[in-house]
Amino acid sequence: MASERDIRQRDYFLNRAVKRDRHLAKWARKNDTTCYRVYDRDIPEIPLALDRYGDAAVLYLYERPYDKDPADEQAWLELMESAASEALGVEPSAVHVKQRRRLGLDEQYGRMEERGSTLVVREQGLHFRVNLSDYLDTGLFMDHRPGRSWIRERAAGKRVLNLFCYTGSFSVYALAGGASMVSAVDLSRNYLDWALDNLALNGLPVDRYEDTRADVLAWLEAARGRVWDLIVLDPPTFSNSKGMDRYLDVNRHWADLVNAALAVLAPDGLLLFSSNSRQLKFDAGLLHGASTEDISARSVPQDYRPGTHRAWLIGHAGA
Repeated sequence: MASERDIRQRDYFLNRAVKRDRHLAKWARKNDTTCYRVYDRDIPEIPLALDRYGDAAVLYLYERPYDKDPADEQAWLELMESAASEALGVEPSAVHVKQRRRLGLDEQYGRMEERGSTLVVREQGLHFRVNLSDYLDTGLFMDHRPGRSWIRERAAGKRVLNLFCYTGSFSVYALAGGASMVSAVDLSRNYLDWALDNLALNGLPVDRYEDTRADVLAWLEAARGRVWDLIVLDPPTFSNSKGMDRYLDVNRHWADLVNAALAVLAPDGLLLFSSNSRQLKFDAGLLHGASTEDISARSVPQDYRPGTHRAWLIGHAGA
């Protein structure tokens, strides 16, 4: 049986989610968007994030700073799941519950289920296929919505390089903005194929798109001699994928990655570098002949907590 405290927290969560969804729905309609974050750990005692994807939702439970009995946690989570369904007006079966936790050095999030609960959502007039069930992330990092808009606004006639391209949302925005060529690099063939699916959903010209399955740093070292006008660099915080001959820790290796990307950036080009790591210590002095601008404050959208990620625009000094 649920405790009075749990029921009280359910009511707090329900009321907050209803108000936020009502507010954001107006913005979403104006921006031709069907997916956004409704609740983002607004109340410390309720460490949840709730994302709407049209008539479905994903509810994330973040790791607590203290231990809680697993049975009590499950009962509490079921209460919150029912509140999410009620707040968004979606079927209970359309709410997908996932848990985020801190990983050890040798751990990585992998496939969680094989349900294949996919649907197509709109974001600022573009279409993306998301998978709500099988992985921790759905295939669309919504907190990078402003960065994608920035790329679309500047892509006309430009050569764009999308590194760690994931499911290709930046690539879609770049081609929609009229990029002359988009190059995408990722180590996962699954993500590259997913990106092709997203391009097809939007009817974008694949003759101006190339993808490569490769370790990004090794690929950049081999790509010297080519240049791109706009580069997107949003590496994972940590990766020890079997396809790499080294591990990647963005806190240690971010400067190596940025410098390697700068080596293929056109003289007047711009690099958009971002990271979700709170431990990354950005030091412009580690970059070779670069100018930098911290755009974090305007890079995180209104439906996310400030500091969800940090972002910088980086170019060649004197350009």
